[in-house]
Amino acid sequence: MPLDLGDALSRARGAEPGSLTGVTQVAAEGLGATDVVVYLVDYAQSVLQAVPAAGGSTAPLSEEVATTMAGRAFTDRRAVLAARPEGVRIWVPIMEGSDRSGVLAVTVPDAGEDVVRACEELGMFVGYLVAVQSRVTDFYHRQRRRRSLSQAASMQWDLLPPLVVKTQRFTVAGILEPAYEVAGDCFDYAINGVELDVGVFDPLGHTVGSALLAAMCVGTYRHGRRDRLALDRVHGDLDAAVAREFPQAFATGQLARIDGETGAMEWTNAGHPLPLLIRNGKVIGELPCPATLPWGLGALDGVQVQVPLASEPLEPGDGVLFYTDGVVEAHLPGGEQFGIERLVDLLGQHLSAGLDPEETVRRLVRSVLDHQGDDLRDDATLVMCTWHGPPR
Repeated sequence: MPLDLGDALSRARGAEPGSLTGVTQVAAEGLGATDVVVYLVDYAQSVLQAVPAAGGSTAPLSEEVATTMAGRAFTDRRAVLAARPEGVRIWVPIMEGSDRSGVLAVTVPDAGEDVVRACEELGMFVGYLVAVQSRVTDFYHRQRRRRSLSQAASMQWDLLPPLVVKTQRFTVAGILEPAYEVAGDCFDYAINGVELDVGVFDPLGHTVGSALLAAMCVGTYRHGRRDRLALDRVHGDLDAAVAREFPQAFATGQLARIDGETGAMEWTNAGHPLPLLIRNGKVIGELPCPATLPWGLGALDGVQVQVPLASEPLEPGDGVLFYTDGVVEAHLPGGEQFGIERLVDLLGQHLSAGLDPEETVRRLVRSVLDHQGDDLRDDATLVMCTWHGPPR
């Protein structure tokens, strides 16, 4: 019996939140699948953790992203197969829209093209369930934790949009570290019609207060963006809001808007490291933009200062990498900083290898962690935006 996603969706509609594996097992019966295991990636995207299932499973409770077959399905976003005495073991990525949130593993009697395709569809079905049920249960949030998140980190993760989105015109991929203690760094984006809006924020400090400041930044940014205000106006409103509500603090960051028809990009800079332009798989260099003072320091007696607006004509396929200073300033005590040169070199290597943007930023931030002994003293955020050109 073939996979019947319509029937699976009907069954899932009345399922208890957190009953993911059981619903998936029933959906997979038509493929003759056994030993069904759902893995969700942890917040640091380094380990895939099995979701508990009634009756247990013979599969490992966790799989390393870097060294396992399940990890390969996750990083490469494709099905991975291995022969087993009882049939064929298949691992497929679990997709929540454009974002990969884990891996589905099943064993089937044989693995023809139709079966593999059905397993991939089942992975998308599981992603849909995770996305829908996560709105009404904490079950999946708990499954993604290898350890407890700090209060500030929990607040930060709730602020974020999906880490990856892909459309005909744009791809956006972002990542934050240290995943379990991040406090301040955040980003936001929206695709409205043919335009992509992106904001990157780096508030002062590493406490709950920093997370509250981040929430203020993101909330003010979304308010202005949804009112269709010009970027320089949103930038000025952010400055005034931070100065008014957090008089002893500030935040650096950048706001950008890309026209999906022409590739025209404009952006503002609030005392933040300059973004990198990527063209033809190579890092061209930094994109210059006159900087204002950080948000919260520019407004004087309620009078907003003039906000410089930079522009750059992107070509189809161009990418822009935004990052916070925690990336380039990472270092061990007394050691060498990670540095812009190292970031550019590693970015070039990953681009040459043809990695997807989400895997590129994941590997870049892992390199930052390795450079600082897996113990970041400042938040490190990367956001990579690619314009594919107008749809044909």
